[in-house]
Amino acid sequence: MTDKMRGTGSAGEAATVNHGFIAAIVAVATIGGFMFGYDSGVINGTQKGLEAAFDLGRLGIGVNVGAILVGSAIGAFGAGRLADRIGRRNTMMLAAALFLVSALLAGAATSSAIFIMARIIGGLGVGAASVISPVYISEVTPASIRGRLTSVQQVMIITGLTGAFVANFALARYAGGSTAPFWLDYPAWRWMFWLQAIPAFIYLVALFVIPESPRFLVAKGREAEAHVVLTRLFGRAEADRKVVEIRNSLAVDHHKPKLSDLVDKTTGKIRPILWAGIGLAIFQQLVGINVVFYYGATLWEAVGFSEDYALQTNILSGVLSIAACLFTIATVDKIGRKPLLLIGSAGMAVTLALVAYAFSTAVTGASGAVSLPGNNGILALVSANLYVIFFNASWGPVMWVMLGEMFPNQIRGSGLAVSGFAQWIANAAISVSFPALAVSPGLAVTYTGYAFFAAISFFFVKALVNETKGRELEDMAG
Repeated sequence: MTDKMRGTGSAGEAATVNHGFIAAIVAVATIGGFMFGYDSGVINGTQKGLEAAFDLGRLGIGVNVGAILVGSAIGAFGAGRLADRIGRRNTMMLAAALFLVSALLAGAATSSAIFIMARIIGGLGVGAASVISPVYISEVTPASIRGRLTSVQQVMIITGLTGAFVANFALARYAGGSTAPFWLDYPAWRWMFWLQAIPAFIYLVALFVIPESPRFLVAKGREAEAHVVLTRLFGRAEADRKVVEIRNSLAVDHHKPKLSDLVDKTTGKIRPILWAGIGLAIFQQLVGINVVFYYGATLWEAVGFSEDYALQTNILSGVLSIAACLFTIATVDKIGRKPLLLIGSAGMAVTLALVAYAFSTAVTGASGAVSLPGNNGILALVSANLYVIFFNASWGPVMWVMLGEMFPNQIRGSGLAVSGFAQWIANAAISVSFPALAVSPGLAVTYTGYAFFAAISFFFVKALVNETKGRELEDMAG
């Protein structure tokens, strides 16, 4: 099905936008986001099983949980450069294969070392999908709806997380606990990983039916192929115009993209747009969101929730996250990226501060059980979920939208590589440190730190982030 949409280019002519084809492309590309979310969230309900199987202490749990982040940092950095060499679609195919291998190996791991290797392999896929899916979507969609379509990536990330939470809960409930035997007498926590192989295989197969990014094809001198793709997307007249527009944007500094392009040749300094990208990537993690994603069950059990109820709380957070992302899809192309980031920063700062206060009142009973007195348990639960809503209505999807569209064509791959690498390094620092920080100095101080970074992110956005709403990718300046 096609619609008529007014073109946004200099010609200002009517473009025939094939919304059905674009929707199909976005649906396939964002399966990578689902895998990103599932691979990140599946660890949440498996930590008791890992402890029992591999005799892990707190540091060991942190290393096993954080192993995926090492792979993710490498995957994000390598994928940005690889996508400039072999293409966006081929890079996503490689990520899908890595997801498949990781799922099978993690579930079958007989030692902590093998498990860590499996999670690093999965991390390579997560890192690649995290940076390539948004840029691919941004390169095949019209500027007028690019933000909402790229935001679908975050919906799929949260759907993957929620899918992992639901699968973990169902398996643990049916087996009688995450460490209890399940099908073929393997413990339930192993099946939590093996189930991931199903969507990974679907992702790999589906990628064969979508085209390569036309901007990559033009950059490689394959203009005839790019024209075919653009014609299917926007019609022949718009395809003629876009091929010339993309070619001209690359001709300003025509050579193979490389990391040194991130340095301004006039000033000899790193381009300001890269600092903005790195800042967005790092602050998205410094607010502590992945503590909820990776340690949600452990966190709620630490303040008195049962394993069953803690897993249910994870599902609630996932559902609220999806609802928040749907809000962003409806508004990001109307009110813009920057206002959403500012609202999110302010909301997260307040709600994180409330969570920190609630945890500061925790008491330990005579039996050693920890609980939150009075209504502070409710305060912690409500504030934590409001925090999740603010994050997923702003920084969750919008950071990926901006990284996919803010860089000029010549440095998009390199800019994503560096920003994605920074994002995953920050993710690793927060995630690996949390188990130790939760004990000393404690949850209250740890969440106060996250609230502080949320407040700082408000001023960072206000000062250094430029709006990209409605701008063509060829008009982005660095």
